[in-house]
This record gives sequence, C-alpha cells and structure tokens, in this order.
Amino acid sequence: MTQAPRNIAIIGSGLVGSLLAIYLKRLGHSITVFDRRPDIRNVEFSGRSINLAMSNRGWKALDGVGIADEIKKIAIPLDKRAMHVIGKPEYYQKYGKDGEAIWSISRGVLNRKMIDLAETAGVQFRFEEKVWDIDLPEAKIYTGETEKGAWQAYHFDMVFGCDGAFSRVRHKMQRRSRFDYSQDFIDVGYKELTIPPNKDGSHKLDKHSFHIWPRGKFMLIAMPNLDGSFTCTLFMPFEGGVSFENIRTEQEAKAFFTTYFPNVMQVMDNLSRDFFKNPTSAMVTMKCYPWTYWDKVALVGDSAHAIVPFYGQGMNAGFEDIYALNRIVQRYGDDWESIFREYQTERKPNADAIAELSYRNFIEMSSKTADPGFLLQKKIEKHFAAKHPEKWIPTYSRVTFSDRPYTEALAVGDAQEKIMQEIMQLPEIASKWDSKEVEERMLELLRSPHFLP
Repeated sequence: MTQAPRNIAIIGSGLVGSLLAIYLKRLGHSITVFDRRPDIRNVEFSGRSINLAMSNRGWKALDGVGIADEIKKIAIPLDKRAMHVIGKPEYYQKYGKDGEAIWSISRGVLNRKMIDLAETAGVQFRFEEKVWDIDLPEAKIYTGETEKGAWQAYHFDMVFGCDGAFSRVRHKMQRRSRFDYSQDFIDVGYKELTIPPNKDGSHKLDKHSFHIWPRGKFMLIAMPNLDGSFTCTLFMPFEGGVSFENIRTEQEAKAFFTTYFPNVMQVMDNLSRDFFKNPTSAMVTMKCYPWTYWDKVALVGDSAHAIVPFYGQGMNAGFEDIYALNRIVQRYGDDWESIFREYQTERKPNADAIAELSYRNFIEMSSKTADPGFLLQKKIEKHFAAKHPEKWIPTYSRVTFSDRPYTEALAVGDAQEKIMQEIMQLPEIASKWDSKEVEERMLELLRSPHFLP
C-alpha cells in the first residue's frame, strides 16, 4: 500500500523513536527526529540504564525493516535464569524450549546503532533541541533553549511522540477534555552496578544466563555485555528496613553486600564507588488514553504506556506498537485518521495487560523464585507443558517467545493459575507431582468451563 509522502516529526531519538523513523522513512515520508539530549553516540553512558532483554516481539519488529541480523551482532542470547539463593549452590531454570532465549543488549549500544541505521536510511536528527510546546491541530512544534526564551516554530503534517514516560507531547494532550491519565510509582528504586570482566576479557559468571539474587523485598540481577562485563541492577525499597535510605556510608554498603550478596562481593571491584556514584532511579507505570489526536499526533512506546521493567517487555512492547502501526498502514493507505483509531484501539488493552504482568513479575522474581512451593508449582507446569504443549503454554513463554496478544497471555495465565491453585492443594503433591493422577486432574480442570479464560 503506497502513501502520499508526508513531512513528519518524531519527538525523541530513543529506541522507539529511531525504529519508528526507519519504518516511516521506508514508507516514503520525510522524517525529522528532535531530541533535547545530546547525540548519544558522543556521550559516555550514565549508569542509569537496565540492560535490555530483546525477545520475539522486538526481533519481529526489527525483522520488518530487515535489521534484526545487524542487531544480533551486538546481543548475547540467554537461555536460562541462574538463581543465587543464600545457603544453596547456584542453580539454573531454562526459559523455554530448546533454542528459545532472550537476548541481553546494552541500551546505549543499541540506541547508537539504531540512530546510525536511521541516518543511513535518510532520517534527519536534530539533537540538543528541546520541544517546549506543540499545537495539536496544526502539528506545529516549538523548540528553544529555555522555556522563557525565543522559540523556533516548525510546521509538520504529523507528529509522533516517542519522548518517554514524561512525554512533552502527551503533556499537551493531557490538557484536553476527556483525556485519561494515571501514573503510579512503586516504592522500589533501582541502582546500576557493574561486574567487570576477567583480565583476559572473559565473563566472571555464566554468560548465557540471566542472573538473579532474590532476597524477598529486594533483589539483584545481572546481564552480560559483549566486553565481558555484566550490568547489574539492584532493586530495593527507597525507605524502610533494608533500603536505599539506610545505606549512607561505604562501610554500610560493604556490610549490606557482605550479608546479602557474598558471592557478588568477590567479583565486583568498584562496588562502593559505583553504589554512591550512580543515581538511585524510580520506576513508574503510566497509562493514558486516547493515544492520538485527529490524524495529526500519535504517542508510541513509553509516552503512551510506561511500565516497570520486570518482564523485560518495555522496549519489546514499544517495538510491537510500531510493527502493529505499520500493519494497519498497509490496510488503510492514506487514511491516517482510521490508522490512528485502529492503532490505539488495538494496542491500548495490550499495553494495560503487559503493565499488569510486569508488576506481578516483580513480586514473582523478588520473593517467589526462592520459595519451594512456587518452584514445585513451576516444575509441575513445565512437566505438564512438555507432555501437552498444545494445551499448556506458560505465561512467560506466551509473553516472551510468541507474538500473541498480551491480553491473551494475561487471561490464559490467570486461568492456568486457578488450575494450579487446585493442583497444589492435592494431598502429598510434593511426592506425586509427576504422577498420572496429577496429569489427569489437570486435563480435567482444563476441560472445565469454570477455568476457561
């Protein structure tokens, strides 16, 4: 389907903005990307990024413009979790079937690559140019050095807001009547730390694993980088007993890690320095609606639906927005009003579903992954799924290794959880978890209308 070429502005040169620019450029449009920040290709990384986990949805969107293979060169496949529980040897949990993996990728490295690819495609970038205001009906944006100083006006045919959870474009849309908006901060923050490589450049931990140290109300994760290092993220409450506010000195930081993460202490060289040098960042779930204004303005990615990072789906969901938008464009051609209407109608329920799943996964990763009952339940599910793959796909696999709607993953996951609650109540379940009796009961419950999603 061909489209009449439009002059389009994208606000935000992050991952979603740069991929959207490539897609729209391929459709024959003229694209200018504005970003208030300097060009990330010329900046040192700041210690406030969680490594990304690229999964099926993300790869599918990259494949749509033929750049997936290029990006795979800067990513490392992880096919399992490595669990580090105090008092137990390290053990592994496979993510999915053989060959299924999430891919660890540095946000900064990926962003630099995406901007390069967009520029090669003919996209124009305007860095260090902050958008202060937008005239929605006119698709006119105003940029300038300061809010009170002189502004430059640019007139476009359309504007896409890809400027993140605190989007300037959405901020303007929020002032309109009947615009729904909510933001919800969790009381847990995060801090980035680093495990450096060995002297020979190799990794100090297994490099094809997503490492988790679950400790109840807080946890540490580590994901590998190509240079042999690991990017670690400490998630912990801002206030309270064990919290960021209660670690004020290098001595206290050392005592905290010695107590809760003794094996990490041995491999982190600059632990105390990183702890106090890197910022403690907050996490927010942001929801809004509508995502579009006439045929002029649309929100994509975090500006429409910011989520907490515990399913590794923030980037994947944003990339899927773009893939869905492109698919809808093929259907409607030049009718951007219909394109925008269908885009937000299709994507909004899915964004809400992955927001819910991400929040739940935080609870699961931090407190349940070390719980024997939870681990037994997962073992039963895995055993049953191996025998009946067409009847039981775990929620994690539905989200991560498929491109079925997030709404479906949430609904089916809830139905499966109801079944598992019944199974876990069976007498002596721990000794007969892999028996024919348990298998038959699960098949029976799956047939029951009470358990249908």
